[in-house]
Amino acid sequence: MQPTRHIKQRMSQRGFNQDMVNLVLTHGAIEGDKCVVGHKEALQRLRELDSERRVLTKILDKGGVAVVADGDALITVYNRDSKNSWQ
Repeated sequence: MQPTRHIKQRMSQRGFNQDMVNLVLTHGAIEGDKCVVGHKEALQRLRELDSERRVLTKILDKGGVAVVADGDALITVYNRDSKNSWQ
């Protein structure tokens, strides 16, 4: 979507930046002609990101993780920095 001069002015006047607008457009709920992220939704998204951060930290501790699949079947999982990894 192309921002209009009006939204650029309102963003400047009201202390919004493009990252905030993009996040609302990506994660917001459609309500008529609006896309909305409320207080509760923002808190929920933060909890989700905190949880994802914990998982990513564990993956970093393992030097990365690889999952091998065949079609819909999950075959195995291993540390990416393992000396015997398939790469």
